[in-house]
Amino acid sequence: MNARFEGTADYVATEDLTVAVNAAITLQRPLLVKGEPGTGKTELARQVAQSLGAPMIEWNIKSTTKAQQGLYEYDAVSRLRDSQLGEERVHDVKNYIRQGKLWQAFTAPERVVLLIDEVDKADIEFPNDLLQELDRMEFHVYETGETIRAENRPIVIITSNNEKELPDAFLRRCFFHYIRFPDMETMKKIVEVHHPGIKGDLLTAALTQFFELREMQGLKKKPSTSEVLDWLKLLLAEDLTAEDLKRDGASALPKLHGALLKNEQDVHLFERLAFMARGQRR
Repeated sequence: MNARFEGTADYVATEDLTVAVNAAITLQRPLLVKGEPGTGKTELARQVAQSLGAPMIEWNIKSTTKAQQGLYEYDAVSRLRDSQLGEERVHDVKNYIRQGKLWQAFTAPERVVLLIDEVDKADIEFPNDLLQELDRMEFHVYETGETIRAENRPIVIITSNNEKELPDAFLRRCFFHYIRFPDMETMKKIVEVHHPGIKGDLLTAALTQFFELREMQGLKKKPSTSEVLDWLKLLLAEDLTAEDLKRDGASALPKLHGALLKNEQDVHLFERLAFMARGQRR
């Protein structure tokens, strides 16, 4: 397995991001990646796994997810039912223990990349409840009396959309990196990966509109990288040109704006600003 992450052909990794990934690997600490939605945080873990030739285990966090589920779950209800039915399997408690994602990562035959995705969706205590297990890379199974230890310490990547503050004790144990929104030149490289050969004038016109849209004051949801890629896909499918994207000053919404603006408040905001701009030109 390669020891360092250098990016991949399918993922444009900035220098500071590759430094962060390799620092976390060297320190053997979880890499906590923050950034607004659509900046490639989840995809980063997949590309790190691909680059290093490592299997990937993905734990998608929801608002109802508990830390214990990442270790294991004991199905006492099924065991009680089986005991009432006289099932033979009831005598071995291991038949009722379901391994969690951390258990799978700790006992994998080779080093894996473990993605804990959107950690800030869970309860505020969720990160703290995983501190010891991620620090020591082991945990105890009370029902069987065994201790599960990491045979090969996994590379742990944790993503957060910055929706809530994470506990200080948790942050101290992580290597932190904030993925800044790509600038124009980086975005052009990202687009070239997904839409190779796109005409330069179309790309420049589209990205100019896109970044102007993101800069609008009062926008409730700024369009993300994934959304501009979808928008460009539609523009190419419709065979639109840079000339087709030209608007009558500030008087019209971008072509196929539904790929970029995802709520009615932002559409109305855009229309109000365009109306005001028309009035100022008269």
